[in-house]
Amino acid sequence: MKRLMIILFAGFATLLAVSAQDSLNYYLEMAARNNPSVMAAFHDYEVALQRIPQAGAYEDPRLDAGFFLKPMDIIDGRQIAQIQLMQMFPWFGVKKAARTETQHMAHMSFEQFRETRDNLFLDIYRQWYVLNRLQQRLKNNRENIELLRQLETLALRRFSSGGAAGEVAVSGESYSMSGDAANAISDKTGNLSTGGSMSGMMNTGKSGETQSTANTMSTMNVSSGSMAMTSSQGGLSGILRIRLELAELENSSESIRSEMNAEKARFNALLNCPAKNEVAVPDTFALTPYLLDIDIAMQMIAAQNPSLGMIREESAAYEAKEEMSRKMGYPMFGIGLQYMLIGNRNTATGISDMDMAANSAMDGKDMFMPMLSVTIPVYRNKYRAARKEAQFQQQAARARYDEAFNRMEAELYRVRHELDDAERKILLYRRQAALARTAYDLLVQEFASGKSDLSSIIQVQRQLSDYRLKESEAIADYNTMVATVQKMISSKDVEQ
Repeated sequence: MKRLMIILFAGFATLLAVSAQDSLNYYLEMAARNNPSVMAAFHDYEVALQRIPQAGAYEDPRLDAGFFLKPMDIIDGRQIAQIQLMQMFPWFGVKKAARTETQHMAHMSFEQFRETRDNLFLDIYRQWYVLNRLQQRLKNNRENIELLRQLETLALRRFSSGGAAGEVAVSGESYSMSGDAANAISDKTGNLSTGGSMSGMMNTGKSGETQSTANTMSTMNVSSGSMAMTSSQGGLSGILRIRLELAELENSSESIRSEMNAEKARFNALLNCPAKNEVAVPDTFALTPYLLDIDIAMQMIAAQNPSLGMIREESAAYEAKEEMSRKMGYPMFGIGLQYMLIGNRNTATGISDMDMAANSAMDGKDMFMPMLSVTIPVYRNKYRAARKEAQFQQQAARARYDEAFNRMEAELYRVRHELDDAERKILLYRRQAALARTAYDLLVQEFASGKSDLSSIIQVQRQLSDYRLKESEAIADYNTMVATVQKMISSKDVEQ
């Protein structure tokens, strides 16, 4: 049952992962788990945490031991060895100040980890919207190719219905269409076989009768001034121009696909994934609505931004350092114990029995001696210099905080301007795209009825494509600015 539950859970997790591949949040979570820079910053934070117990620990006790190679005679025996144990204690509060300083330094490392994570997320957002821009360009090219193919079909129908498909009358003169051009046009429709035959007949010039027939037809076309030949002339040049546009769009699409492969490799590098991993980029991406209030945003930035948090923790660490430097100027105390190993006196020392009887109570008895040690901080200059150093460091940190806060406030005003500008552009491009689409549909209808030419349609079609691309660019810029604001505000969703 346990194995079954594990297998089911693994399968469920796999399904969730597969279903979430199209989500940007999925990639953000993957990057937070796998990115080397984020992992390195987190390990640095773990290193800083391990320094806290080191700063709060006391110095190791000192043990001194000495042995006499030849026992030394003393009054009450013979001293064989001497052992001394000493433990030093700093002034009250020194260790606490040192531990507080180290804790603030660890908090700085944590804020650095958050800063690294937020920078990574912003890079992913930017790269994601670069991919979205390319995807929209590719999608727009596909739509333009489809529109041009529809327009080509319409032009071919109009061209084939003109009657004479192989000859063009310009300024009263007759010009023969080359075989390559005729073949290029006839590839798209089966109704031009007769026109091709006529062109071939006109180009052969094998007999006077054939040439005469061609001249007769040319004369008829010039004299009649038929709309059929005029439409044939416009249709031929228009079809060739459409095919030029199609070739350019197909080449542009290939270039975009190649660029997308390079950008996907860069995106995968942020995720710490192989460069060839597929990235699921959606065909459409929507605007991320965001209402930016400068005052509220600055309050949140002051409370949550990791860059400002690092400076605050740095200033607090210097305050603790100043306190520690002040108390280091007070004496340190040492408490110890000395043990003397004493043996019995030798009876051959020449001391009388009366003296030995008087000292027999202490003869050979080991001695214990409590000890107290005090350091006297006489040279005060180094302690005063350490305090001033910490004070100047605090002033420097406060100045950096003010500079960073002002810079972020100015950046926030710039971002709000860009958000408003991008929003105005989005509305403008949507209106222009709608008008261009309406104009395009009208021009196509007029072209079908012979009231407009292909040049106008292609020009409007280009404008429509340009407006769509500009709209997608503006949406990507807007969403990138939203991500920039979110990065500045940050979030404390990671526990220390």
